[in-house]
Amino acid sequence: MARTLRLVLGDQLSRGLTALDGAQPGEADVILMAEVAEEATHVPSSRVRIALFLSAMRHFADDLVAGGLTVDYVALDDAGNTGSLAGELTRAIARHGTRRVVMTEAGDWRVEQALIRAAAAAGVDLDIRPDTRFLCSRNDFRDWARGRRQQRMEHFYRMMRRRTGLLMADDGDSPAGARWNFDAENRKPFDAKAAGGRPPVPAGFPPDEVTRAVIRLVDARFGAHVGDTAGFDWPVTRAQALAALEDFITRRLERFGDYQDAMAAGEEVLFHARISPALNLGLLEPLEVCRRAEAAWAEGRAPLAAVEGFIRQILGWREYVRGIYWLEMPGYAATNALDATRPLPWMYWSGETDMACMAAALGQTLRTGYAHHIQRLMVTGNFALLTGTRPEEVAAWYLAVYADAVEWVELPNVQGMALHADGGRMASKPYAAGAGYISRMSDHCRGCRYDPKRPTGDGACPFNALYWDFLIRNRRRLDGNPRLALAYRSLDRMAPARVAALERQAADFLAHLDRHGSDRGFGRPTDAPTDATGDLFA
Repeated sequence: MARTLRLVLGDQLSRGLTALDGAQPGEADVILMAEVAEEATHVPSSRVRIALFLSAMRHFADDLVAGGLTVDYVALDDAGNTGSLAGELTRAIARHGTRRVVMTEAGDWRVEQALIRAAAAAGVDLDIRPDTRFLCSRNDFRDWARGRRQQRMEHFYRMMRRRTGLLMADDGDSPAGARWNFDAENRKPFDAKAAGGRPPVPAGFPPDEVTRAVIRLVDARFGAHVGDTAGFDWPVTRAQALAALEDFITRRLERFGDYQDAMAAGEEVLFHARISPALNLGLLEPLEVCRRAEAAWAEGRAPLAAVEGFIRQILGWREYVRGIYWLEMPGYAATNALDATRPLPWMYWSGETDMACMAAALGQTLRTGYAHHIQRLMVTGNFALLTGTRPEEVAAWYLAVYADAVEWVELPNVQGMALHADGGRMASKPYAAGAGYISRMSDHCRGCRYDPKRPTGDGACPFNALYWDFLIRNRRRLDGNPRLALAYRSLDRMAPARVAALERQAADFLAHLDRHGSDRGFGRPTDAPTDATGDLFA
């Protein structure tokens, strides 16, 4: 008879997890871990993502056993596996005769609610403990947000800097370098010569037998899902995750700031950390990651602008989106402030498109489960925004295809940042952009079938007409936004014939997108006026 059943979820692979506080060796405490089909199929998860989670879970379970703890581990292919976490919790309660279940707050509202219902139905006490791996608790974020008309990340970030002391001056109240934010310095397009050559290839971790067994299982059971497991090299243990962090700190952090918004053909990582899967699994903790980056600056091995930009993503953005998620759920998932109704284009699952930037971002995403934040926000997210794609379908896609995907991260980034579906709760304006932005920040436009400087006519980049069409059709909702005032003044200066041509160009593209799911076949010669200036396309 087990006194306590302690539940560890797949994104909670930390020895310091609150659910494990007080766990004793032997039979007094049983650690329940379960691989279930529902977590791979409620969205059709990438095989890379499934393999990463299952391999990391199995390695973590082995580590717990080696530490003397009793682990009840339910494998995906075990006989009797119910396929859901709630079902496995119910079975484990009966199997061990427990009257008490301890868990740490889940990262997913759906999962937490299902487990609460399962424990109540079984008549057991459920102790849900705070997830102290995060630096701002759900309650602390709620307290911070209370009474604020807008919960802006920059204000939250400054509060978190003061709370943790990260990158603070000696007075504890002023930022190091006399500035809170060095974002303006971190917007350079990639230049191999200026960067001192090609970026170092990130450290990889060849699969061991545990991972190879998982990959065989995943490929056999989820063969129809996207993702190529043949090149799997993600860290799946704490030691590997620490090695991946050290690899970034010593070999790429120095240049991270300069090129964190850049994109380049053939450079899927550039100087990014590639540690978000390890963070989201629990193999790394945010404070240790930030402290390690801060130490690199203090030791003179990385500039302040690079370190501040990196820490802002973790201490600021990562903590902030989790706070928004738990503050706003469950209603947040249904927000659609711009009334976007278009089905997700098939190119998001096939990668088939003649737009070089989209082909690059989609191709590597579908193959590897990875794309950095600008590819997600300003390419695939921007395209979904401009085309008016239904938020719930976009959110499901992001949750399915990325190796680091957990809902508390993906949903706010989709609803609030990429699609402005929350009506501005997170972002002060939609992150809408024409081809000019992508042309400035990448080399994808070179040799692309589409010309980034052409808004209309054959060979015009679809992003241009779509950008203006987005502003036109959403004018009633966005006209009063001060950050869009310049764009709307530009629109008002256009000749009516040019506006009509942009609308026709966008409609023609979207008609082909609806029929084919990609842009193949779009761009027939037209008699519409053309304009090659391109200087208005943000």
